[in-house]
Amino acid sequence: MTIAESLLPEFDQEMANTRKVIARVPNGKSDWKPHPKSMALGYMAVHLARLSSWVNLILTQDDLDIGKMMKTFKMPEFESAEATVATFDEVIKSARAAIAAAPDSEFFKPWSLKNNDVILFTLPKIGALRSLVFNHMLHHRGQMTMYLRLNDVPLPSLYGPTADEPM
Repeated sequence: MTIAESLLPEFDQEMANTRKVIARVPNGKSDWKPHPKSMALGYMAVHLARLSSWVNLILTQDDLDIGKMMKTFKMPEFESAEATVATFDEVIKSARAAIAAAPDSEFFKPWSLKNNDVILFTLPKIGALRSLVFNHMLHHRGQMTMYLRLNDVPLPSLYGPTADEPM
């Protein structure tokens, strides 16, 4: 079994769960925040939808300078849950293809996250994928489920039953 073959079932499961959560974002509540320092609901939904685009960055580059990137990057606005799910579907299709196509040797190459030429950390690409894509997505998905609960949106079953979907 290749590394890609071992990662893809996990990727597929986590992306399916993330899709369920994004699909529940209520239209008309995109500016809602649980706290003034928190991300807005719509911003977080778009962030979740686009997070897997980092798979391609990690597998096709040796580093990413976030400081330089953020000088020109602008997060797209939340339009609707449907549009955000469509973006998510497009992004994960590309990310899945990149993982599937990567030879084992690519996953062991070093990859660095930089901030204006200062190396923040270097990991093997497989570690960068898990940390910056998989784990990062799980973190924000957990936040999103709390946002949804606080807005009385029924929570989907992810790893087992919820109060709203008892199975």
